[in-house]
Amino acid sequence: MKFAFNNRAFKIASDNSNECNKDVAFIQTSQNRKYLKHALQNRAHSVIDVKELAEDFGLDKIKIIAITGTNGKTTTASAIYSILLDLGYKTAMQGTRGFFVNDKKVEAKSLTTPSVMDTYRHIYQARSSGCEYFIMEVSSHAISQQRTEGIDFELKILTNITQDHLDFHKTIEEYISVKNSFFQDDGKKLINKDEPKASFNPKNCFTYGIENPATYRLIAYSLNNGLSAIIQHFEKTASFSSPLEGFFNLYNLLAAISAVSLVTNDTLQEICDKVDNFAGVSGRMEVVWDEPKVIVDFAHTPDGMAQVLNALKEKELIVVFGAGGDRDKLKRPIMGKIASSLAKKIYLTSDNPRFEDPQDIIDDILKGMQHQENIVVNLNRKEAITQALQSRQNDEIVVILGKGDEDYQIVYDKKFPLNDKEIVTSYFKNDR
Repeated sequence: MKFAFNNRAFKIASDNSNECNKDVAFIQTSQNRKYLKHALQNRAHSVIDVKELAEDFGLDKIKIIAITGTNGKTTTASAIYSILLDLGYKTAMQGTRGFFVNDKKVEAKSLTTPSVMDTYRHIYQARSSGCEYFIMEVSSHAISQQRTEGIDFELKILTNITQDHLDFHKTIEEYISVKNSFFQDDGKKLINKDEPKASFNPKNCFTYGIENPATYRLIAYSLNNGLSAIIQHFEKTASFSSPLEGFFNLYNLLAAISAVSLVTNDTLQEICDKVDNFAGVSGRMEVVWDEPKVIVDFAHTPDGMAQVLNALKEKELIVVFGAGGDRDKLKRPIMGKIASSLAKKIYLTSDNPRFEDPQDIIDDILKGMQHQENIVVNLNRKEAITQALQSRQNDEIVVILGKGDEDYQIVYDKKFPLNDKEIVTSYFKNDR
């Protein structure tokens, strides 16, 4: 990727060694350092460390907020983004949903955390649009690969740490260590006080929680007809209401409110007053059909699944799910056990099988399910969803997990059109 510079000895620089020559400098990052020799062989104008370009891209002129954690990154980031916009701040957001600037979608979905230079480019675009804040999701992969190097964060947020990505990190201990490594500096940080696996530098640390004393704590809440709660911050209290559902969303909203409180001068109640405007994120605990009720959620980890299903545990549930191929295999039987303990009927199907045999993935899930009389296996995801909808009776709720608002299914290395929400709406509008 080439970039033009006005006040440098070089006029053009690139992080791609193939693009380097006597007129193009090489931007060295932790990810591309192995190509330095190739850049020099191509007679790169010079070599410059990416951290030296922070001011060129305006990183020092915008407040950057990072959110990491196994679950809740996207909803928390989106809630912060929504609240800041409603308070009148120009704001940008980068993450799983894409890249947004001042409530306009600029780029489609990509990696949770793109390459260093893509993030620098997005921050430059945000500054060019007058943004005061830049919100970004940070994945464990990005932390491990140092995809945030050179960024001086205004605030770092930890939502939680549960099992995920063990295909990459190999052990849960390594995964936990990587997540916690993000919070070892002296910068301002906001930590979920109810997360026992969190480890962090206490300097400039603030906390939020429900079960334990924290800088920002819920002292009362209701889960009826959406969410409502009272927050206490030292001697101050404020209340909010939200159309979102589920106990876990209390944490997401509490993190968002706390974050905005820490990075602005707005009062706690002024911030809470904007929460009701946030309708949630597409594909996250989303009611895609109301009568009968059908919910689609991105949950693809044991904890994420448990949170969604426990939020609906007073209802009789029909659950459709699978697991991603070429990913953490250890979580599959755990997910099966959780589903079998909380669902009345289960339809096991393909998620994104990638290069794995879909039946092998299902077999791994089944290992955690003792009682299998109410389980139907159908590797065709559209058919499985349709079967679940057809089988629904009385007040049963259909919950479709794993892909959220993704509009594709990955088989081998190809993406094929497939959208859970569209399958549901098409069924009720046309197929019956």
